[in-house]
Amino acid sequence: MSDTINLKRFSFLIYGLGSTGESVIRFFKKKKISNFYIWDDNINLRKKHRLKKIVNLKRSIEQVDYIVLSPGVSLKKAKFKKDLKKYKNKIITDIDLLYLSNSNFKSIVVTGSNGKSTTCKIIYHLLKKNKFQVQLGGNIGTPVLDLEIKKNIFLVIETSSFQLSHSRFIHPNYAILLNVTNDHLDWHGSFNAYMSSKLKIFNLQNTHNFALLNDGFKKIFRKKKYRSKLISTKIKEYHKIKFKIRNFYLKSSTNDENMIFAFTLAKSLKINQKSFIKSMNSFVGLPHRYEIFYKKKNIVFINDSKATSLQSSKSALMGKKNIFWILGGLPKYKDKINLKDVKENVIKSYIIGKNISFFKKQLKNKVKFSVSKNLKNATISALKDSRLIKNLDSTILFSPGAASFDQFKNFEDRGNEFKKLSKIYAKKFI
Repeated sequence: MSDTINLKRFSFLIYGLGSTGESVIRFFKKKKISNFYIWDDNINLRKKHRLKKIVNLKRSIEQVDYIVLSPGVSLKKAKFKKDLKKYKNKIITDIDLLYLSNSNFKSIVVTGSNGKSTTCKIIYHLLKKNKFQVQLGGNIGTPVLDLEIKKNIFLVIETSSFQLSHSRFIHPNYAILLNVTNDHLDWHGSFNAYMSSKLKIFNLQNTHNFALLNDGFKKIFRKKKYRSKLISTKIKEYHKIKFKIRNFYLKSSTNDENMIFAFTLAKSLKINQKSFIKSMNSFVGLPHRYEIFYKKKNIVFINDSKATSLQSSKSALMGKKNIFWILGGLPKYKDKINLKDVKENVIKSYIIGKNISFFKKQLKNKVKFSVSKNLKNATISALKDSRLIKNLDSTILFSPGAASFDQFKNFEDRGNEFKKLSKIYAKKFI
């Protein structure tokens, strides 16, 4: 296929009717593409959309040219998983449709295990402050097919491993791979499969495109003989100017990697250091990502509810001393943590959630801990214990290192609850 094609020539099945599936429907309507079917394993979502009635889904899977699979659909758990696996070569994503239907934009695609959303937001802010036409979408919020495409506009796109796993036509102008740690292994099946999904951002790049990755991935990049121009991260250069950035959120060690990539990209886009620093000083961090939301006397409260893996929590533990760490929830498959470099920063930890034994095993003989079961108990315990650290700055850090669904609706709900509890009980105990 060429870079752009006439999508009206093909037939499609949209499998999955969440926010991504709905954006594909809107896109097809806008482009006047009528030859498509819809499906979701959830009967309530099927009833919500009355566009086409599928009499025989198996036949539709067999007959259509492409299956647009939503990122939340797993080939291991889908109702028609056998049929989807049989015709796996037909599966594409909404991101593929974006690239196949339009070539008037330039794209910066960011992926990695940790820091994707923050890095995308930093890059978006940087470009906007420096008069670039830019939009932000993908896994961070707005589906890519809902973005408004104008000539020469930059699209900053966050991509998850779920999206990349089935993408076939993605070819960014700038592809950024932040890091890869053990994550989503239950979904992908193995670390190699997970890693392969991340590397897809480089597959179709040409010699006019750019790849940004840290030194640890250079060997893999060269071995696979990708065609794009490799840009090494400007680590030493960034640390020379870091002291000029007044934004405490971005100066913390938690954001060092994100900032190094943003700085490296800025240099590639001919944004000078003065403009970079000025832009970063006006950046406001994302909620629930190492969010310093409250201070009471000598205690700082940090909401890092977005940390759904232990590696994410380890990054948060690097940023402060005298930490009272609240963690727990639904752990990631085969997740583990090495606290060797950060255990001196932790005074005590508090385990919440329904997987107590897992977290006790992770912390045993490494840091002092107690079992609080729920977030309210943990917050109160941390506040009481923090009073014992007299005349020293301390931090109450909520960085769960696990998913939220055992006790909360999502990570936002969990983070908001922590913020509410902190302010209520800080007034009583501090």
